[in-house]
Amino acid sequence: MPGTITAPTSTLTAPTGGTSATSAAATTGAGTATGTTAGAARRRIATVLTVLIALGIGYVGVSYLFAPESTVSGFGLPEWPHGEAAAFFSIKGIRDLVTGIAPLVLLATGQRRALGWLLLVEALIPLDDAVTVLTHHGSTAAALGIHGATAVLVAATAALLLTEHRTTPRVPAA
Repeated sequence: MPGTITAPTSTLTAPTGGTSATSAAATTGAGTATGTTAGAARRRIATVLTVLIALGIGYVGVSYLFAPESTVSGFGLPEWPHGEAAAFFSIKGIRDLVTGIAPLVLLATGQRRALGWLLLVEALIPLDDAVTVLTHHGSTAAALGIHGATAVLVAATAALLLTEHRTTPRVPAA
């Protein structure tokens, strides 16, 4: 293939004098200039999107906890709870705050595959929010433009994380 640099294949002898194997660099494509650059770019994009998503939903959570009156109108529902029922804002606020903190914890600890699965599951939250807004005669623009778009972005970020190549090879079970 033009423009692709491939690592030379070398033969290794097992310490026990057993069979030969192909070098890991040649079989995994780790020596290709294009694959390394593209993989690093995908990792950076997934990391940046994860941080933006986490900080964004975390901010929404803090807003619901400390200034719900100025935040509720952007959700898209035609009516909001009043009086004692307004405790819903605390529930929504803490849910959104934790939804933002969890991905940052997994990102900080290097658990990128678990992070991908978490984001895939978390994409169900804005999807449900969109369905809730639509079924309660709320704003279609908010349902699709805010909640629907968020669900797609979170799911796409999860897909980036779940399709990353592992940096260390898997060890087959004995």
